[in-house]
Amino acid sequence: MVKRVAPFKVADLFINRWSPRAMSGESITDFELMSLFEAARWAPSSYNNQPWRFIYAKRDSKNWSKFFDLLVDFNKQWAKNAAALVLLISRKKFEYNDKPSRTHELDAGAASENFSLQGFLNGLVVHGMEGFDYDKSREVLGIPEDYTILAMYAVGKPGKKEDLSKELQEREEMSDRKKIEEFVFEGNFKK
Repeated sequence: MVKRVAPFKVADLFINRWSPRAMSGESITDFELMSLFEAARWAPSSYNNQPWRFIYAKRDSKNWSKFFDLLVDFNKQWAKNAAALVLLISRKKFEYNDKPSRTHELDAGAASENFSLQGFLNGLVVHGMEGFDYDKSREVLGIPEDYTILAMYAVGKPGKKEDLSKELQEREEMSDRKKIEEFVFEGNFKK
């Protein structure tokens, strides 16, 4: 088990948040889910463009299979116990002048972080993934070409590690992070 330690002062929220896969299979209310979207709403964005869009399906809804079928088999084995699947997309152009936005994905990433942190604060599991069919998502969910498909999230109530496959049980723990000097450089880029 990795013990996360921050050599510089940060809020415990950043150290303790992680993305488990074990979920209980219990439903969540619309209010619980909308709380995460509300947090995403307040993310910063260039020109206040707010290019992010979230498309979701709750497990007990008619749309669930549409989302679930987009997942790769590896993710299906654990995401089947999620209460909701959420797709994040981002508009490539500014709404105010229809010109390309270089930061739309960064802005959507900020919304994603708010979404994930709010889920953690609310006691929910929020697990982001790229293991799904991006092209089929565009087709099945009617996503226009002027949006970039970024990630899928499984959201649910925490479950038991023992309910996962043996392979996933071995991976179901907090991971450490790179040291700051591996990704922060003064003056010039360094390898």
